[in-house]
Amino acid sequence: MKKTLLLFFAIALLQMVTAQSAKELHETAKTFMRTGDHANAIIVLNRALQMEPANLQFTKDLALSYYFQRDNNNALKTITAVLDTDASDDQTYQIAGLIYKQGNMAKEAEKMYRKALKKFPNSGPLYNELGELQWQQQNFEAIKQWEKGIETDPSYSKNYYNAAKFYYLSTDKIWGLLYGEIFLNMEPLSNKAPEIKEMLLDGYKKLFSTTVLDVAAKGNSAFEKAFLNTMNNQIGIAGTGINAESLSMLRTRFIIEWFDAEGQLPFKLFAYQQQLLREGLFEAYNQWLFGSSQNLTAFQQWTNTHAAEYNEFLTFQKGRIFKIPIGEYYK
Repeated sequence: MKKTLLLFFAIALLQMVTAQSAKELHETAKTFMRTGDHANAIIVLNRALQMEPANLQFTKDLALSYYFQRDNNNALKTITAVLDTDASDDQTYQIAGLIYKQGNMAKEAEKMYRKALKKFPNSGPLYNELGELQWQQQNFEAIKQWEKGIETDPSYSKNYYNAAKFYYLSTDKIWGLLYGEIFLNMEPLSNKAPEIKEMLLDGYKKLFSTTVLDVAAKGNSAFEKAFLNTMNNQIGIAGTGINAESLSMLRTRFIIEWFDAEGQLPFKLFAYQQQLLREGLFEAYNQWLFGSSQNLTAFQQWTNTHAAEYNEFLTFQKGRIFKIPIGEYYK
């Protein structure tokens, strides 16, 4: 009797599992993936693919699960089977790049990224990852990839992060500041934020390290000249030292003058700063950007003293998504 009951329940369980749709199996697999149980995700995804062998999302998740299991052979076999199909998207190539890099196949990865960018010439993620691959090889051509990513896919954040760090380490005094601040507005809660905030504070010190900014430097674009001209007018404020308070003052003056001038090129970052100024939140914004890097104790004291203002800024920040429109590219 017990054997009969066990057999009955086993058959019932098998029927329940078999009756699951491919979509349900995928949901189960994603649950395994979220908990880090990639071995079980692989089992379930293989079953789902038996039911829907042309499903690209199943294939991508299976390749990722093999990747996280460090089973590069099966990961590569799975993803390359769909790379050249019409169904593949730019994420397919991103996953392939991860697998190539894990297998120390840098040449193959670069070849694959370049091929992918011919198919998806406006993919910010692909430009970013090709740039990161080149940077790992100490190839300074990486900045060209990050810049192209910013130009063609301006609302993808990671190209700004990498380009900002590149320019911070170079002689350029403009784009490390602008790209770094754009990144912080796109990803205000990023674990990279403290690093970029510190870089911004130091970047402004470098910008005002001379008494006159070199506006006429060879290669400066019209936008760069306008930026430096307007910053030149704030040197008197900078002369008292660069900190959260002086930066709030000089950046306020900068924004007022920038929008008072005729023919200035549109730039979303400056328009956002102007909006914050109108809302009475610009000082809190500057404290958020520079205060903790300058002096954490002083920053905490400021936020305690100006709690209502700072909380209003944080609420304002959480209620919006910062995006750069196509066409506002001036590098």
